[in-house]
Amino acid sequence: MFTNEAISAFNELEILLYNYITKNSDKVIYMRIRELADATHVSTSTILRFCRKLNCEGFSEFKVKLKLHLDRKEKANLKSTKHYLSEFVERTMKGNFEAYIQETAELVAKSSKVIFVGTGSSGILAEFGARYFSSLGKFSSFIKDPFYPINSRELKDSISIILSVSGETDFTLNLASLLKGEGSKIISITNSKNCTLARMSDINIAYYVTEVFLGEANITTQIPVVYILEETAHSIRKNMMQS
Repeated sequence: MFTNEAISAFNELEILLYNYITKNSDKVIYMRIRELADATHVSTSTILRFCRKLNCEGFSEFKVKLKLHLDRKEKANLKSTKHYLSEFVERTMKGNFEAYIQETAELVAKSSKVIFVGTGSSGILAEFGARYFSSLGKFSSFIKDPFYPINSRELKDSISIILSVSGETDFTLNLASLLKGEGSKIISITNSKNCTLARMSDINIAYYVTEVFLGEANITTQIPVVYILEETAHSIRKNMMQS
């Protein structure tokens, strides 16, 4: 409900309101505007201005949206990780999933440089992937910083393995575009092939599990990504030993 864009537009009094509301949401939905004004020591006009910045006509509409937001959080039903693991295994038994891993392994085994890219939780997995590949004999580095400087002289015959659940994150897409423009081959691991990152990649490995959100946080399982990284690393090791 409170987007980063909206929060960045709040002034000091509106930030006070925001902090109070997020800590007392279950009470605020039953308050009158005057009661909230007294509790936060701001004017009713400040509250109305705050509501308009959140695309609400007035305080009543804001309370309705706040209640809906709280209801969605309460209804969030987290299934066992076994459910998502089964879902992944069932779906990957079909199609060319293993073939994409083998194709990736052959390409990486022949490359001179491997760079993992990701932000957020995907950044953590990018670091894991780089370490795991390096442990199995294919030295790799990782980029978690979306503003990391790219040196084109170092990208000859390189492979960039880019991790993103949605495949639509601006920072990730910008890095992918920059790396691709400098001649690096792009391998992406995403939750779907129907995303921008997948379409701009040389190879895409999609794992297709149900996306899960808890409030604003995307908590989609990352079990498939760990499997893909480890299986690919093992295949690379076999290719390198045979060559």
